[in-house]
Amino acid sequence: MFNNTWFSSSASGLSTPPGQFIASHKTDAIGNRQGWLVFAAASFLVSVPVFVQAPLVRQLPLLSLALTLGWLWLGLRLFKRPDTQLWGDLLLGFSWSWLAGSIYWGWLRWEPLIHLPIEAIGLPFALWGLWRGWGKVGNLFYLGSLFGTALTDVYFYLTDLIPHWRQVMQVDPALATPIFQSAIAQVQTPWGIALAIVLIGTLATVGLWSLAKGQLHWMAFSGAVLSTIVVDSLFWLAASIA
Repeated sequence: MFNNTWFSSSASGLSTPPGQFIASHKTDAIGNRQGWLVFAAASFLVSVPVFVQAPLVRQLPLLSLALTLGWLWLGLRLFKRPDTQLWGDLLLGFSWSWLAGSIYWGWLRWEPLIHLPIEAIGLPFALWGLWRGWGKVGNLFYLGSLFGTALTDVYFYLTDLIPHWRQVMQVDPALATPIFQSAIAQVQTPWGIALAIVLIGTLATVGLWSLAKGQLHWMAFSGAVLSTIVVDSLFWLAASIA
């Protein structure tokens, strides 16, 4: 529904099709200011759901869910203007991440096994948009964010941190310190460290590979992937000092 509205609105408000707009900015993005701004914006937007939405959704889940419409409205307004179309594109991709986060962390956070399926709620629309050549920046940002989330979840499964996840979601935050300490002890085993190296290496490889392509949509993808390393590291640090 979001993508259909997006596409029809852009068609009526712009003389240049979205695909042509992105194509005209494909080359040399890595060497210019706009390309790095896209990278920085994508990196920042990955951190927004973690550090802003997470505390908001615990207290006001309906407000967080309603804000999805706000992000969508702002993205569409920016997308319909040639000078801000790029940022509207990125914001529309971000709206999928915000929607998924609102649903999961608002009502379903006690069950980690459905985290990834909820986060992938926009996957069919993103793939369809890429297939049609529409919204490459936003769709690849969303896919990069989802890729980072998927690898992090796989790490939780393989290191048997899922029980800790459930416990943290069921207790008062003030009482979560022993759970964090137990989880950190499990991460610091040889198996946990080896998997962490694989996780970071995979994210870094994919992120740098997409960055080297030097195209705006791949810069957005790279920013989302590489910032996952920073976000995961901050979580590990916070749990370590808890």
